[in-house]
Amino acid sequence: MSTRHFLSLLDLGSEELRALITHAIEVKQKLKQGIRHTPLDGKLLAMIFEKSSTRTRVSFEAGMYQLGGHAIFMSPRDSHLGRGEPIEDSARVISSMVDGILIRTFGHDRIINLAQNSHVPVINGLSDLLHPCQLLADMQTWFEQRGDIAGASVAWIGDGNNMCHSYINAALRFGFKLRIACPPGHEPDDALVQSGGTAVTLHDSAKAAASEANLVVTDVWASMGQEEEQQQRIATFAAYQVNQSVMAQADADALFMHCLPAHRGEEVTAEVLESPQSVIWQEAENRLHAQKALLEFLLKPGF
Repeated sequence: MSTRHFLSLLDLGSEELRALITHAIEVKQKLKQGIRHTPLDGKLLAMIFEKSSTRTRVSFEAGMYQLGGHAIFMSPRDSHLGRGEPIEDSARVISSMVDGILIRTFGHDRIINLAQNSHVPVINGLSDLLHPCQLLADMQTWFEQRGDIAGASVAWIGDGNNMCHSYINAALRFGFKLRIACPPGHEPDDALVQSGGTAVTLHDSAKAAASEANLVVTDVWASMGQEEEQQQRIATFAAYQVNQSVMAQADADALFMHCLPAHRGEEVTAEVLESPQSVIWQEAENRLHAQKALLEFLLKPGF
C-alpha cells in the first residue's frame, strides 16, 4: 500500500475527514476522563521547523507523548535539510529512522519534494500555500458546537493567505459555502478559487461576506515573512477588520474563529475576540486533539 501523506485537506476524502473529526472528539474525551490512549507506543515523529511556531510545536509534541510515542524537534540550526544537503537526500535518510515527518516551512514545493522522497507519512504543519492542520481543529470545534457543517455559510475576511486557501479546500470536502472578502490585490490564488466552483464566492466588503454567515473567520494581516509590510498592510486592510458591526451582519448564532496569534485592534477587535460568539480557545486546544487523530490515521491506520 502506498504511503499516505497529509499535505492538503484534499489528500483525504470527505468521509475520511469526518471519521477523523469524530475520532478526535473521542480522543479528547478520553484525555479529559484520564483514560490512557497510547496506540503509537514506540513510534517516532521527526518535526522539522523552518518557521517558528507555538501551537503547532506544542500540540504535535504533546500529542505524540500522550499517544505513547516520541517527537524529535529539528530547527534549521539542527539539520542540513536544504542547507548543504538536498531535500531529497534528507528525506530518504530521516524517513529511514522515524515513522512520520512533520514539516513547517515556507514554499509548498519543499513539502511536496520531501513527501515524494519519504518512505513514511509527511504532514504539512504549515506552508505559504496551505495550513490544513489548523482546519482540522476548526472543523472539530464547529462539529462540537453545532454538528455537521455541511450546508452552512462561512465568511473568510482578510488576507487571501494559506488559511483562506485551506478554507477553500474545506468547503469542497465538508460541503459548506465559503464567502471571501479581501482587499484588491490580496485575493486568494485564482486557481484554488476556481476549484471551489459554486461553493466559493468573492465579495467586495467584509459586511457583504459576513451577511447571514454561520461562521466568521479571520487571520493576521501580515503573516510570517511579511513583517516589513505590517504598517502598509494595516492601512490596506483597515476596512476588513472583524468588529461588532461586521458580526452584526452574520447570523445571530454565528461563531467566530481565529487561528491565533491575534492582533487585537487590527484584524479583529478585542470585543469580538472575547465575545460569547468567539470559540478561539476551544479552537486552539483542538489543535492537540485533531492532530492526535491525524497521527493515528497516518501512523497506525484503522482506528
